[in-house]
Amino acid sequence: MSTYVYGIAARTHPALPEGMAGVGDPARVVRVLTAGDLAAVVSDAPEDLRPKRRDLLAHQNVLAEAGAAGCVLPMRFGSVADDDDAVGQVLTERAEHYAERLRELDGKIEYNVKATHVEEAVLHLVMAENADMRALAEANRQAGGGSYDDKIRLGELVAAAVKAKEAEDAGDVERMLAPGAAAVSVGPESTGWLLNVSFLIPRDSAEDFLAVVEQARKDRPHLDLRVNGPLPPYSFVEPGPAQPAGRAADADAGAH
Repeated sequence: MSTYVYGIAARTHPALPEGMAGVGDPARVVRVLTAGDLAAVVSDAPEDLRPKRRDLLAHQNVLAEAGAAGCVLPMRFGSVADDDDAVGQVLTERAEHYAERLRELDGKIEYNVKATHVEEAVLHLVMAENADMRALAEANRQAGGGSYDDKIRLGELVAAAVKAKEAEDAGDVERMLAPGAAAVSVGPESTGWLLNVSFLIPRDSAEDFLAVVEQARKDRPHLDLRVNGPLPPYSFVEPGPAQPAGRAADADAGAH
């Protein structure tokens, strides 16, 4: 039977609660496999695994419970190995790497920060900062809206100014937050977000980091700044002893 992998920990990691429920319906019982100085938090893998809300939450809950007791390298949702022996083999082969990552990530958590512009606010801002656009907008207004070409020109100027402001704001916010992070991981670009960055933060510095985020909000009221966390450090862990199953969607339980 295939083995579902939630995360990797040190063999000395405190025992998990007996009968902990994992993915699947009925939920598979979570167990621990050991190899050398390492341990993998696993369960049997359901044959029909899909990124349903129930299973995504089950994956997260297992990692949250295990992570509360000590450092766990989180695997992404859908990580399935052929069997228990395959998990143990990779733990043995990559023991040094996993031990190093556990040391590096011990006591640290992830915060994902996304930002987008508040449309009306950013339009007011770019107009206030650009005399040429203000002059053209006023000329169009006095001409009853302006010619088609004048409207197109104004629209292009505004679009270019907003695009430039996106890049400026993204850089400014990342530079503002990065000094408090042990590491930074830039997420994939997605429609609608001008910033998608994960920060690896020492657990005992989380309040300081969140205070800087709040200051960034106050300094840039034209930004909608959203924080997801604390999370297991998904963005700072390489793929583990399992590959996302072909039958399971390419989802991330720590979806940013």
